[in-house]
Amino acid sequence: MTLTFTKGERDALIFHLTFTLFSIMILAAPFNLNVGPRLLILTILYNLSLPLAAKRLGHTEWFLPWLFSFCVSLFQVFPDWFLSAALDILAFPEDGLFKIGTVSGYMPFLWTIPMFLVIYSAERIKNRKGNAASYLTAALAALIIFGGSEQTMWILGSWYPKNVTLVSHTAIYILIPEMLLGLFGYFMYRVVEGKNRWSIIPAAFAVMLLYLGAASFFYLMIEKVILA
Repeated sequence: MTLTFTKGERDALIFHLTFTLFSIMILAAPFNLNVGPRLLILTILYNLSLPLAAKRLGHTEWFLPWLFSFCVSLFQVFPDWFLSAALDILAFPEDGLFKIGTVSGYMPFLWTIPMFLVIYSAERIKNRKGNAASYLTAALAALIIFGGSEQTMWILGSWYPKNVTLVSHTAIYILIPEMLLGLFGYFMYRVVEGKNRWSIIPAAFAVMLLYLGAASFFYLMIEKVILA
């Protein structure tokens, strides 16, 4: 069976491929600028260009997933802060950028990218295969996207796990919480879809709390009980 993309899906794919190539160029460029400021520029650029592209191209279905993902991203500073400052299992080395507590200043904007991809992918599958397939897609997409970032972000010298059990560069304890982040994030997106835009804020806050609790619980169970 041939997979046919809609215009919105093709444009979303082109947008993200273009942004990926541009990001590689900026991160690899030999000018004198540390990785922190480069990532800040790129993450702000993403959060400005995606809604602008949605408006210009007429893809209104991009806007709510982006807005919800952006709100989740802002709150995700707190789990990163807790994991790095309280549990000492996540490190944000000096990267030339200011810190929010122990968290590098680009992180409030970075989580938007994977969360948008998870939600948008799940929504596309919902339109083709229904609700059950969409939630499965959200969980699997989160595992692939977040797990992939665990395997690659250390190359940039940005953040990395420490004092935990690793498979290659990925912390074992965080895989299930990241799947739950995608699954519950998509669920809460569906809850607020069609409601007042202000409802996004408490919904995004709830997503952050679930992720923070899940990360803490699975760290305790895997690192202190199962692998102790």
